[in-house]
Amino acid sequence: MKIGVLALQGAFIEHIAILHQLGVEAIPLRLPQQFDGLDGLIIPGGESTSIGKLMQDYDLVSKIESLGKNGLPIFGTCAGMILIASHISDSDIKPLGLMDITVRRNAFGRQQESFEAELSVLVVGEKPFPGVFIRAPVIEEANGKVEILAKLNNGTGVAAREGKILVSAFHPELTHDLRFHRYFLDII
Repeated sequence: MKIGVLALQGAFIEHIAILHQLGVEAIPLRLPQQFDGLDGLIIPGGESTSIGKLMQDYDLVSKIESLGKNGLPIFGTCAGMILIASHISDSDIKPLGLMDITVRRNAFGRQQESFEAELSVLVVGEKPFPGVFIRAPVIEEANGKVEILAKLNNGTGVAAREGKILVSAFHPELTHDLRFHRYFLDII
């Protein structure tokens, strides 16, 4: 199995390290020709405006859109979730439109309002999952066949799946818990 991790900005090294722990080939992606032969793609957390601009600069937007619409499993964390969404309620960033969700960026405020929360994510098991939220987005609306996988105590959606597309508002790559990445590999 060969997983590409978008390596333009953000927490791509951490995703690659977890995939290696799971015995999976993981490669950093920066150019369109590197996307050939992938079994899955991860769009990491980071700064969504920067990643989106770099995706345009490196001519990756249409490549990722095409792969996602043609069934390539894609996992987006934090900024990756923002870029995968169909709508962003508080930004003029044009998202990829791969999942029928509306997200709001920086929903909890600035960096100093970052937090951790134990999440119930039944698709990865009964044990709570450690959610690391850093300037995190939230899912404001989910439509169509989107399944909300995790919510905060106030009912706000923070993880979802639609077909082979998986997103989380939190950073599973910044924990020692490998279950979310295993779940993505099971989707593949």
